[in-house]
Amino acid sequence: ARSVSMFRAVTRAVARHTSSMTASSASASAAATQATSVAASMALGRGLMSASMAFATRGATRARANAPGDAAIGTRIALATYGAAMRAAAAATGTTGMGARGAQRGFASSTSADGMKAYKPTSPGQRGRITTTRVHLWKGKPMKALTVGLRKRGGRNNAGRITVWHKGGGHKRLYRVIDFKRDLEGTRGVIRRLEYDPNRTTHIALVDYEGGHKSRYVLAPHGAQAGDAVESGPESDIKVGNALPLKNIPLSTTIHNIELVPGRGGQICRSAGSSATLIKKGDDGYCVVRLPSGEQRLVLEACKATIGMLSNRGHQNRNIGKAGANRWRGIRPTTRGVAMNPIDHPHGGGEGRTSGGRPSCTPWGVHTKGHRTRNNKRTDQFRVSRRPRNRNKYSSG
Repeated sequence: ARSVSMFRAVTRAVARHTSSMTASSASASAAATQATSVAASMALGRGLMSASMAFATRGATRARANAPGDAAIGTRIALATYGAAMRAAAAATGTTGMGARGAQRGFASSTSADGMKAYKPTSPGQRGRITTTRVHLWKGKPMKALTVGLRKRGGRNNAGRITVWHKGGGHKRLYRVIDFKRDLEGTRGVIRRLEYDPNRTTHIALVDYEGGHKSRYVLAPHGAQAGDAVESGPESDIKVGNALPLKNIPLSTTIHNIELVPGRGGQICRSAGSSATLIKKGDDGYCVVRLPSGEQRLVLEACKATIGMLSNRGHQNRNIGKAGANRWRGIRPTTRGVAMNPIDHPHGGGEGRTSGGRPSCTPWGVHTKGHRTRNNKRTDQFRVSRRPRNRNKYSSG
């Protein structure tokens, strides 16, 4: 009875805050009032979740022998309450757009339905610039317990030699520890918020789990929002955001974050907007997966994959606008071979400007156009069909 009354009280409180946010958006001071209401709603959700979890713990302690299900019921109510509050706060945040501050500065002239933002040509760097919108993402700092320091190496190895060209500089970053394994099976979680991650192109989601487990970051699938429930394990529902072994996933399902070795964690289809398709299940313990490149590959049926396509799928359509935007990301300029000396590149040297005098190649003489460089005999046995040539690299297959 106490659980039902608490749930009803929580529902009424969330409804009152949602209606107040809707009414405040129509007033003259909509931006400031709405931001206050969003913060209040999120604080309310966290407080009510803590109260419900405390009630569940007390119920389990008092009636461990007579009613062992009280803790589970209390936890379910807490997660449902928290999800409702997070959905209300996310809905209010989504109506704020850029906010009054960005509109007054004139940074964005239009926002398309697919989440792309075009800028007013107030400077040469703004002209033609197109980015993806982040109005639905968390504006605060990441969870400190899930971040570690990230040291810049500038493309150098342990000997100090450049092994990856065109790297260096860039903005300081914190690395977000991502749960690629999704090994918390049978435990239900609720997405608290969506966040921007500077270390990858897709967005990430902070998930709170029941049963006293610590929160984790996971890759955010397309269409996910605060308040959605996610889980992993062979008995999970076929729903976006859930992780299951390939043998438990129906054919023709769109998947991402696919493992190549059971228990190692997802290794392929982890970037923005990427996804693969499960097209066949064999009797030899392997499944056939069609990758975004069109290649078909054998993967063990015990390997996990997550349902759905990854978020931020408009990333491929962005236009950085100016060279400095690449420097912010730690990408340095690429020097042409014809601008070098003969000692540095096969295209270098000559009197005046030249065409290079030979087909395009690397500084070590390897052809760069049309010449296959893959040489991995160990994994060739898992390739059912090679990716087609002249294929659009952004096609999902």
